[in-house]
Amino acid sequence: MNISQRLKDVAISDSGFLFDPVTGLTFSVNPTGRFILERLRDGLAADGVVDALKDAFDVNDRDDLTRDLKEFVRLLREQGILSRDAEV
Repeated sequence: MNISQRLKDVAISDSGFLFDPVTGLTFSVNPTGRFILERLRDGLAADGVVDALKDAFDVNDRDDLTRDLKEFVRLLREQGILSRDAEV
C-alpha cells in the first residue's frame, strides 16, 4: 500500500485531529502537520511537499523544510501511521 492510499484511510479533521481506523489510535497535529498530511495524501513526494510548504508558509530555507519533513515522517512511522519502509 502506498503512502497516499494509507493516509486516505486516516480520518483528518479540520482541527488536526486524526483517527487511524487500522490501529484505533487518535492523534492531534498542528496546522503545518495537517498541511503535510494532506499533501502526502494527494500523492506528493518529499520534494513536492517541501515546495508546497515553501510556497504556503513563505519559507526560503529548503534544508530546514526538508529536515522538518523528515522528522515529521519519522514521527508518523513511530506512531504506526506510516510503515517503516514507506518512502516519502
